[in-house]
Amino acid sequence: MEDEIKNKFKSLKEMRCDKKCNTYLGIQDEIKKWLVFLPLITDLRDPSMRPRHWDSLKKKVQKDFNVDEKLILRDVYNLNLNKYVEDVEEITDQARQEAKMEKTLEKLEVTWKDVTFEFTQHKNTDLKLIRLSEENFEMLEENQVAVTSMFSSRYLSTFEERCTYWQKSLAGIAEVIAVIAEVQRLWSFLENLFIGSEEVKKELPKESEKFVGIDKEVKVILKNGEQMKIAIEFCNQKDILKRLEDVQKQLTLCEKALNEFMDGKRRAFPRFYFVATADLLDILSNGNAPSKIMNHMPKIF
Repeated sequence: MEDEIKNKFKSLKEMRCDKKCNTYLGIQDEIKKWLVFLPLITDLRDPSMRPRHWDSLKKKVQKDFNVDEKLILRDVYNLNLNKYVEDVEEITDQARQEAKMEKTLEKLEVTWKDVTFEFTQHKNTDLKLIRLSEENFEMLEENQVAVTSMFSSRYLSTFEERCTYWQKSLAGIAEVIAVIAEVQRLWSFLENLFIGSEEVKKELPKESEKFVGIDKEVKVILKNGEQMKIAIEFCNQKDILKRLEDVQKQLTLCEKALNEFMDGKRRAFPRFYFVATADLLDILSNGNAPSKIMNHMPKIF
């Protein structure tokens, strides 16, 4: 129809006649209406148009009609859409933009309900350390960018609640993954020292006692993560981030006390500065068993 009406307009222009007469001007106006009307029909036929968008159009043209199989082209033409070109384009653009947002949100819902943690065995225990795969972590970052970009859209209002939910949920996953990684790193390192080293227990009794409680809490959190498996469910529990941050603070204090203890030993015997922390602790905890520390001597001298 668009091609046909363009041909008609071309034929009209080429016609040899009085181009100021009413007949010519009348036909020209009618053809121009169709040239405007047909692209609008294409826009309105977009599958992203929803009842709310048709309601907006009805308010603009101040006419009521039903969008069903009984709606014919003449009915739409009689709405005089050529008077509301910008309004129709605004409404159809909104429909398309909202459709993209809706598709993204639906994809998030489908994807994240099945994203699980990866687990690695912790030493020779039944505990498993938690992590998000590289692929899922990259997807998390991409999804955060996509959701953030929605907040700059003029058409956010329709999906604002869902966008806010996903912004918080994805941020929750990112925060928990970052904190739990640090907690697991610190806890794994300090566990051997505060629980396995008699020297540390003797020199730092207060911190060693505190570490027993920290150790229990970390194990409870890891067990909880192993049972839940689904990343979004675990990371968006009401108190999980606060619990992890509390554990992280306590672990940091224990690490600080341990470093001060180690610095004291290094100041007493500067050659200990050449030795890694784990090796130095091994030396200190086996001070009464020379055979166990002989392998560290080349590092010291």
